[in-house]
Amino acid sequence: MRTLTQTPVTLPQDAPASEVRLISHRLSAGFPSPASDYVDDGLDLNDYLVRNKPATFMFTVKGDSMIGAAIEDGDKVVVDRSLAPQHNDIVVAVVDSEYTIKRLFMRDGAIELRPENAAFSAIRFAEGQELEVWGVVVGVVRRYPAKR
Repeated sequence: MRTLTQTPVTLPQDAPASEVRLISHRLSAGFPSPASDYVDDGLDLNDYLVRNKPATFMFTVKGDSMIGAAIEDGDKVVVDRSLAPQHNDIVVAVVDSEYTIKRLFMRDGAIELRPENAAFSAIRFAEGQELEVWGVVVGVVRRYPAKR
């Protein structure tokens, strides 16, 4: 008979609410690596995800046009408005008064917002048509449901 065990965890009482304990040992996504305690200092998620606090916002993603970039329906994206958008950045843009998240394509005078899902078409901008890029996506947060 196989059994499942769980390693007990001691939680520090004085850690800030935005801080998560960081394990310094690399996590193998291939073959398992030897397990041992390598708990480092905490990782403040604001410090990790936010570069410019006054210019940083979060959006909740609705839809699946960006699944090829591992951005799924219900994810939270961290958006920095202080960054200048560049070719191939994932951006939040305003198109026809609606917010959208797409990959920015800028080459040889062409400007497009490209989805990361073949079921969707690119949004192309003609000469003289203006694209409003609201901000550049710098992170994605996803909560996996723990079935309890």
